[in-house]
Order: sequence, then C-alpha cells, then structure tokens
Amino acid sequence: MTESLYEMLSFGGVPGGWEWIVILVVALLIFGKRLPDIARAAGKSLSSFKKGVREAEEAKDEIVDEVKKVKDDVVSEVKDAAGLSDEEKED
Repeated sequence: MTESLYEMLSFGGVPGGWEWIVILVVALLIFGKRLPDIARAAGKSLSSFKKGVREAEEAKDEIVDEVKKVKDDVVSEVKDAAGLSDEEKED
C-alpha cells in the first residue's frame, strides 16, 4: 500500500517528450506576448549575477594579495629583529 501511494504522489517521474510540448504550449498561452520580456529580464539578471561573481572574485584576489604582502612584511621584520637575514639562512 505504501508503494502505490508513493507512485500516486510521484506523478510518474520526469516529464517525457510529449509532456514537455504540452507544458510549452500552456506556457505560451499563459504568457503570450510577455515571454520575450521575461526572457530579456532573465538574461539581464544572469549577466548581472555573473558580473557580481566576477567582482567578488577580483575583490577576493586583491585581499589574498594584500594578506600575502603583509605576511611577507611581518616575516622580514621578524627576521630583521631576530638578527637573521636571507644570506645567513642560505648558508
């Protein structure tokens, strides 16, 4: 009984070829002339999202570079304070 209830609620899985055609026809009837505007708005949203992701990656890269620079500065200052130099370390 549990399996038959599950099968009833699952609606048979993923729509097949004819079902997609019916869905597209219904979508065209519902949205009609607004569909190009909706697609245009979706495209603008996607490009805006991609731009935001690119900007976030650039900001992250800048922060990583700054942290590396600060780390290198701190390491060199500690070596100088300890009386170590790069030449002594190589020997």
